[in-house]
Amino acid sequence: MRPSLRLLNATAIPLLCLAASPAFSQNVTLYGIADDALVYANNQQGHSNVYTRSGNNAGSRFGLRGAEPLGGTLSAIFDLQEGFDIDTGKQSSSGLMFNRQAFVGLQDTRFGTLTMGRQYTTYYQFLAPFGPVNMLTGATGAHPGDLDGFDTTIRFNNSVQYVTPSFSGLSVGAQYGFGEIPGRTQAGSSFSAAAKYENGPLGLGVGYIRMYNTGNVQALDPNASASYGSSSVTAGFVSARSVQHIAAAGLYRIGRAQIGLNYSNVRFDAGGNSLFDDTAVFNTYGVIARYDIAPQFDVAGGYSYTRASKSNAISDSARYHQVALKEQYHLSKRTVIYALQAYQHATGKTLGAAGSSEIVNAAATVGDSQNGSPSSTGSQFVGMLGIQHNF
Repeated sequence: MRPSLRLLNATAIPLLCLAASPAFSQNVTLYGIADDALVYANNQQGHSNVYTRSGNNAGSRFGLRGAEPLGGTLSAIFDLQEGFDIDTGKQSSSGLMFNRQAFVGLQDTRFGTLTMGRQYTTYYQFLAPFGPVNMLTGATGAHPGDLDGFDTTIRFNNSVQYVTPSFSGLSVGAQYGFGEIPGRTQAGSSFSAAAKYENGPLGLGVGYIRMYNTGNVQALDPNASASYGSSSVTAGFVSARSVQHIAAAGLYRIGRAQIGLNYSNVRFDAGGNSLFDDTAVFNTYGVIARYDIAPQFDVAGGYSYTRASKSNAISDSARYHQVALKEQYHLSKRTVIYALQAYQHATGKTLGAAGSSEIVNAAATVGDSQNGSPSSTGSQFVGMLGIQHNF
């Protein structure tokens, strides 16, 4: 027997036996997504590129989630979720085994759910079902650079979250991430709250986030409880003392069609260690639509407009127009083939990574697929053809 098979038998068989044992009342599920695509980008820092990219229609991941009934309506729950790059086998985030989320808690059908750990924000959990990411994907459908967190670029470490049960379609949640800096309660902390309403064809959500930097470095401190992505859209402002998100999204279903509107306001407040001087504010307005042509085939599209209404006193502040399209064919309940296309046009001025000392032309950054490879000009096109399998 090959060593790999001996190792598999030595580890997997005992685990399967335990799972099948009558003494084990805990229900544990292995789940995940494998997603990969061939991508064309017309301009990545001045050059066109054809390459493969993992996690476009949905982030490639695997995880373990479980629940143990504790009696009555109460259960203990946990979820451990790891993101990975299917093209290289690497972790999505170096050094973080369960980078997407890792939490444990209690769930009661009457009183709600309390969880602790590294978690998606309440803001994201409540808004995502009605926003551009679920309908259009995060890779190309997220607003420029995912500056407003409609995708999963923001997570809270050291966090406690409570979510109410649904009352006639209405649920509310709140989350706090501890900064864990002795003597400085606010530094490095984070807070999120949201509410959503789902009843029949209508879905509505509102959300709020406030994230505080530690004030120890002139950048986003990785030791802060909140982590969020940086792109050419926000590079000049990530050294902010605090970042605030306010957003709302709604979706209405009419037969085979769905139509949605969304809005976000993102504010970067300067502090003593910030590389910029004045408050920066970005407002984004979006519209999305989807139509199920057949049970196996659906199409979707969206448009968003982002403007930096205040941008460190820059008069010609940055503006971003983005159009995103999606077509997908379901080979089965678990497997889809998809095509994505998105175009973004940026105009005006913004700050570069050096802050106030570096005023630059706004660069196009489609969705959050090009956060590390913006266009060298104000325009960028990205097209993808891929496959996604859920397990």
